[in-house]
Amino acid sequence: MALFGKTKTDAEISDLILPRHVGIIMDGNGRWAKKRGLPRKAGHTEGARTFRKITRYCSEIGIQYLTVYAFSTENWRRPEDEVGALMKLFKSYLEEAISDFKDDDIVVRFIGDKNGFSPELRALMEENEACSRDRTGMVLNIAMNYGSRDEIVRAVKSIAADVRDGKLSDADITERLVSDRLYTAGQPDPDLIIRPSGEYRISNFMLWQSAYTEFVIMNKLWPDFRKSDLDEALRIYSQRNRRYGGV
Repeated sequence: MALFGKTKTDAEISDLILPRHVGIIMDGNGRWAKKRGLPRKAGHTEGARTFRKITRYCSEIGIQYLTVYAFSTENWRRPEDEVGALMKLFKSYLEEAISDFKDDDIVVRFIGDKNGFSPELRALMEENEACSRDRTGMVLNIAMNYGSRDEIVRAVKSIAADVRDGKLSDADITERLVSDRLYTAGQPDPDLIIRPSGEYRISNFMLWQSAYTEFVIMNKLWPDFRKSDLDEALRIYSQRNRRYGGV
């Protein structure tokens, strides 16, 4: 772990322990809209604005990896009009992101099954990844059509195929090998996962990677999440004693 340096930020958070990898389950967009008598898509639009602000803030303060849960494999079960609105929002965001993030030193990656999306969306994802590939700053993983059980099944199938083809033996199968077949291969496991909205669920997010992750649940809907809320989550994290099963 590293310590925050003395860089001036919106809130003074120097001397806190800085997690290398933060995960955020961006939850509560629909409830935010419902509380205001608005359609659910309005909540998703506002949540997208929050995502931009928090992503840039994480980059500014020195987070090395940020993984945000944008659309799960289960979200396809939502009402058709809501899913349609989300796809339009994703398209708009991805088009804007190419220029919007052009001056940010952020590497953009999409984790999940891209094949579930339209060719147009897949092309925009690939363009965003290509535009940011040579950057050296924070890695931003956007989990879209992502489900951790599906991710693990895909990893197991990949390993099984290599065993079948004689490329691996059962003795070669280790935790490291499984980790290397996940979408986050080569990245550190998340140190901290934040869930706004007050829900106490993992919701099929990074099950393998979060074996020793610290969780912070915050009773605030995602569109209302602010930099100060991230600061508070980091303060809570910095007070935890991470023993990894030891004493």
